[in-house]
Amino acid sequence: ILIVEDEANIRELLRLYLEREGYTVLEAENGVEGIKKWKSDKPDMLLLDVMMPVMDGWAVCREIRAESDVPIIMLTAKGETADRVSGLEMGADDYIVKPFDMKELVARIKAVIRRFQVAEAPEKELVFPGLTINISQYTVTYMGKPLEMPPREIELLYFLASHPGMVFTREQLLEQVWGYDYFGDSRTVDVHVKRLREKLSGGEELGWQIKTVWGVGYKFEVK
Repeated sequence: ILIVEDEANIRELLRLYLEREGYTVLEAENGVEGIKKWKSDKPDMLLLDVMMPVMDGWAVCREIRAESDVPIIMLTAKGETADRVSGLEMGADDYIVKPFDMKELVARIKAVIRRFQVAEAPEKELVFPGLTINISQYTVTYMGKPLEMPPREIELLYFLASHPGMVFTREQLLEQVWGYDYFGDSRTVDVHVKRLREKLSGGEELGWQIKTVWGVGYKFEVK
């Protein structure tokens, strides 16, 4: 991750926290240096401050977007709707206003990377007896018929089914599926699992099911 930020203390804080999360971190103190490091080191993501000397974040974002779709999260003290819209229309993938919570920033980073990986894949489809889940097209087909499902239900089903046999806690599912969009009661996972089971009733007879692991969470079991 390349951090392009003119305030040294913010760069240092971000670097320490992100390295603790397992990321390799590069730093640039202005937009011109940021462009040079992006071209030479090809980072997987940029955290890009808006208000910088020499070359501001808007200009950096425009130049990079002319050549690459690398994920970009804008960092700024400006929280007005117009600024957020400008950043997103310019091609930024997300926008977070200072001061921000570090845990929220990390969750946003993971969510943007996850969306980028899904968009990057030409086709991501899981097939089980009687069940097809296509996350690229956000479709679920059960017993030959398409099912109407909200995007979050499809994402939860796809995530569980893409890790057959693995048990996930509610908190892990919130982080992996909901990302930064949801901070709150983990019972929302139970509600979504209940809805999935209602729509996919009979799956156990076909050799698969979303199974409750008491005291832990859920798993997609395949016999």
